[in-house]
Amino acid sequence: MDAGVLALFLLAGFAGAVVSGIAGFAFGLVVSGVWLHIVAPAQFAVLIVITGLVTQGYGIWKVRHALTWRALVPFIVGGAIGIPIGTALLGYAEPERMRLGIGVLLIVYSVYNLARPNLTPITPHPAADGVAGALNGILSGLTGLGGVIVTVWCQLRGGTKDMQRAVYQPAIFATFVMTAISLAAAGQVTVPTLTLFATALPVLLAGLWIGVRLYGRLDDAAFRKMVLVLLLLSGLTLVLPLPDLM
Repeated sequence: MDAGVLALFLLAGFAGAVVSGIAGFAFGLVVSGVWLHIVAPAQFAVLIVITGLVTQGYGIWKVRHALTWRALVPFIVGGAIGIPIGTALLGYAEPERMRLGIGVLLIVYSVYNLARPNLTPITPHPAADGVAGALNGILSGLTGLGGVIVTVWCQLRGGTKDMQRAVYQPAIFATFVMTAISLAAAGQVTVPTLTLFATALPVLLAGLWIGVRLYGRLDDAAFRKMVLVLLLLSGLTLVLPLPDLM
């Protein structure tokens, strides 16, 4: 990886850390538009997971007063079932299809939330939460994006911002822990990947520090739109043909 590509890699990581520090999620979504053009899908998954252990670990501490452990159990159990399935599929993933699939997911997610139709909140049910956790685990094992489905599901369930974060952040962290173990057992955690993570860690911590201090100080509506537009642009970079950065 030459200096220019490394700088782009670090810049995307910094932006993702800032967003994660403020919103409590979306690091993987923000960086995927760049990182998937730089690293292989398996390496991307490992990087997202080990980075998520850092960003989500702080998030849990931030909302510890609102934690309800009983509500987390279905998500954690479902994730434990789904993660090995996703990891098993990882070896069969094709880079171009991975990019297209994640790009479409980003576009659908951002456009839906920009439109934000007024829907009646879904009544929480342990079985449904478990299914959401399992699907989240599969996606995490396959791509490292362990927060997408559980975050959207929590939004559909409704509730205050703190209530939602007190569910999806611990669930995401647990998913990342299990995914890290599963990826390590599958031999996906390599020295070059850990070296990349160590190189990016100072930049990630700086971005997280800034994001945490911006949390609650910005206009929620304006920031939400900014993040969603960023996610939409990231999705478009994955769907539209772009020159290889390697």
